[in-house]
Amino acid sequence: MAATATVSTRAQVNKRRDTTSTRTLISSVALNRRRGKITYRIVLTLVIVLFTLVFIGPLYFLFTDGLKSTQEAIATPPTLYPHNVYPSNYTQAWNRLDVGRMLWNSVYYAAGALAFQLVFDVTAAYSLSKLRPVLGNVVLFLMLATLMIPATVLVVPQYVTIVNLPLVHWNLVGSPEAIWLPSVANAFNIFLLKRFFDSIPPDYIDAAAVDGASPLMILWRIVLPMSRPIIGVVSIFATVAVWKDFLWPLLVEYGYSPTREGLNVGIWQATYGTPENLIIAASAMAAVPTIVFFLIFQRNIMAGLTAGGIRG
Repeated sequence: MAATATVSTRAQVNKRRDTTSTRTLISSVALNRRRGKITYRIVLTLVIVLFTLVFIGPLYFLFTDGLKSTQEAIATPPTLYPHNVYPSNYTQAWNRLDVGRMLWNSVYYAAGALAFQLVFDVTAAYSLSKLRPVLGNVVLFLMLATLMIPATVLVVPQYVTIVNLPLVHWNLVGSPEAIWLPSVANAFNIFLLKRFFDSIPPDYIDAAAVDGASPLMILWRIVLPMSRPIIGVVSIFATVAVWKDFLWPLLVEYGYSPTREGLNVGIWQATYGTPENLIIAASAMAAVPTIVFFLIFQRNIMAGLTAGGIRG
């Protein structure tokens, strides 16, 4: 009994040491008081409101400036709200800038890039994770090393490659493939997929191999159904990356085919000779799909990034 009491006393002392060793800005004693709770809630509310205004503010001005007149939209300092509301600005911008056509082109480019990425990035990650080729770690290291290179540095080599595609010597400038193919080699997405594939227990792979399944069949029947969360995340990243890109579509599409311009390049081109309020209204409409896309799939983004294993 005495030994048990001694052990219990030591455990309580160690527990107290652990709790008191944790250092915070506000002690737990002060936080449990009424004044401390009120102060904490006030500070927390102010911080949340401040950060909300920082992130929501640009979107608010984007959509409200599209409702203003041209003079009010370019006024300095800007007005906090439209003094005269013109909802017809959005209709005029849609018809005058042909936003519907540019929206369809952006969807077309994003869907094609997504299809290519899912085919090539998934197979590359599966090969590095489960097939383990010779020098696979070296290949993975070289791919990850490309993440340290700024994207602007790669613009010229990519353009030279697109102008004269190696081996076949095709000029892809002005075609959708000029946007699709450079987006395929995405080291970050391959790394995410490989990391998830590594967490799949090898027992499933070995059991399927014993039953005579080929590596392609194992990928299609076992790996892909288990990898839906991370494939959803990669799909979101691939779609948004192509949707928001401006420099590369400007280089390979602008001036070659006016009917194939996406939202970003098309709105930029329309800035010459179009009132500013209509340009802002068109930009607001171009931002709506990505905002809705994020609101729908925000849980999938976090769930896929944190999914690192298989639950039994």
